[in-house]
Amino acid sequence: MSLLQKVRAIWREDSLLRRVVRNSSLLSSSNAIAAGLSFIQGILAARMLGAEGLGIVTTIIAFATTIHNLLSFRMSEVLVRHFNTAIVEDKKDDASAIAKGAALAEMVTTAAAFLLLLALAPWAARTFARDASAAPLFAFYGVTLLSNLIYETSRGVLQAHRRFGQFASIYLAQTVLTFLLILGAFLTDTKSIAFILAAYVAGKTLAGIGIVVLAVRTLNETLPGWARVPLRTYRGWRGLFGFAASTNLNGTVTLFVRDNIPLYIAALIGATEVGYFKIALGFTNLLMLPIEPFIWPTYTEITRAIAEKQFAATRQLLRRVSLLAAGWVVAAGGIIAALGWWLIPLLYGAEYAPAYPAVLILLIGYGFANIFGWNRPLLLALGRPAFPLVSAALVGVVELALIFTLVPRSGYLSAAAILSGFLVVSIGLNIWRGMTVIRQQSEGGPA
Repeated sequence: MSLLQKVRAIWREDSLLRRVVRNSSLLSSSNAIAAGLSFIQGILAARMLGAEGLGIVTTIIAFATTIHNLLSFRMSEVLVRHFNTAIVEDKKDDASAIAKGAALAEMVTTAAAFLLLLALAPWAARTFARDASAAPLFAFYGVTLLSNLIYETSRGVLQAHRRFGQFASIYLAQTVLTFLLILGAFLTDTKSIAFILAAYVAGKTLAGIGIVVLAVRTLNETLPGWARVPLRTYRGWRGLFGFAASTNLNGTVTLFVRDNIPLYIAALIGATEVGYFKIALGFTNLLMLPIEPFIWPTYTEITRAIAEKQFAATRQLLRRVSLLAAGWVVAAGGIIAALGWWLIPLLYGAEYAPAYPAVLILLIGYGFANIFGWNRPLLLALGRPAFPLVSAALVGVVELALIFTLVPRSGYLSAAAILSGFLVVSIGLNIWRGMTVIRQQSEGGPA
């Protein structure tokens, strides 16, 4: 049998893979356009602001994201896990109560995050931007928290109903609006950090409002009267909020050990190096272009498959998703590694040439993360949300110690190397645990 015939046979027999690819393709098509626009707008912003200005914008966005995620319960994951299960089991009142309760909880935590950001804005300006006058910029970008008041809950509703095309449309609309505003600034020579931030605020506000409208419409179609179902109808709140608390802790750990690297670089070295890191990370994130859309459709399908105890099908799906991802990572990563030294100065300007070594370093960690992007969704689907938290925390303690010890002396390249090492080790532990649980459950033993 030829390779093409094998691929066709796998495609015909594997309904799970077909659904993942089909749903992923809805996201991939818009993601391809959005990623292209984001890439171009990144070039425009870099050329307008310079490395230091770009670093300040990156720092402000990272700080707002940090404050939000500190209090966020990642309701999209909660919805996919619990709301999705209720839908599968045809418990419509439970599903309605879950959606309603999740939205209310997210509204409270997001509003609290906004108030916390306002209180900390002066400190953040002095610590990260090293300019007290930048405090209003930190506060201004915080508006995105209010405009995305129940974004995660709405996203979870769309994912649970497999409305991936609608989510893709919202993401694309956000990116197009941001791109047009930044393009307008570039053409009119508006070299303003405030204007660039305003472009991002406008895009996020459009997405925050649009996704709520689509989620409410979906709930009205599939669960008529959902808003009138009492919260007490659902008896599993303790388990749900236990799961939510675990995802919050995991998100908090992820913030400190992965997402806050720009803030550490800003505090330990300066905004210019943050600009270099931003460019390097942007190039590395090209690997995510076709891979990221696979993650949530895969989570949705493995959640259903595990609920139906289809363990062999789950393992097969994970292997095949990883093979597809690996093909892209090797091809795209090779091109980026071979041409990045030439492309970065060409596209962004000679000022950004120091970003290239960081690209090579980050390709290792993010390439591994992309190939095994299902590592945490698998553990969530298996009801083991605590393990990714523990593995990230334990490995993260070592990572942070290395960052605060080495980065002030060795520069931002050491931060990139430490981050790549963290990704490989922590994700490797998650893969080992997830596959062990699947094997034990398929054999009927304890896990």
